[in-house]
Amino acid sequence: MASSLTSAGVVWALLSFLCAAASCVGFFMPYWLLGSQMGKPVSFGTFRRCSYPVRDEARQATVMLEQCGRYASFQGIPSLEWRICTVIIGLGCGLLLLVALTALMGFCLSDLISRTIGRVAGGIQFFGALLIGSGCALYPLGWDSDEVRQTCSNRSNQFELGSCEIGWAFYCTGAGASAAMMLCTWMACFAGKRQKQYPY
Repeated sequence: MASSLTSAGVVWALLSFLCAAASCVGFFMPYWLLGSQMGKPVSFGTFRRCSYPVRDEARQATVMLEQCGRYASFQGIPSLEWRICTVIIGLGCGLLLLVALTALMGFCLSDLISRTIGRVAGGIQFFGALLIGSGCALYPLGWDSDEVRQTCSNRSNQFELGSCEIGWAFYCTGAGASAAMMLCTWMACFAGKRQKQYPY
């Protein structure tokens, strides 16, 4: 099988896949913000949470249920900013994944990635990474919600963590987007072989 990728294109395809995977895994994991409530570790993502209080009717008390899950509805996400983050980061991850899978298909198809297609793919990667970066920048605006404040000793506010700390999933998402924006976008310009000249 003939490849449509140059040697730089092979590196671009592999790096694109790694960046997309890092951003998607980080986005899906609920370990963006770490804190504690009622002596139990609590973590938040943009649309998921681990450990949440529930009413135990048998004991007539509120207890922490140590499970991870997504919010029951889109409106259940604690703040408007986190809802916006969920949408734009999800779109950005989708774009990065689309380009990465297309790039990997370039290993098998001889006419898939031309110079022009490579540059367009790089532009799409740049836009996708920009969306993810914007979502990561908006995320701290939701730290003033009641759920977050209860977890961060009632001292958190926008861009103020209180007793909480940033988790690895936030860094993973941002690092994937940064590498896609700075490296993949540039390498995409050299990814495709020259377009074949057809006689007709």
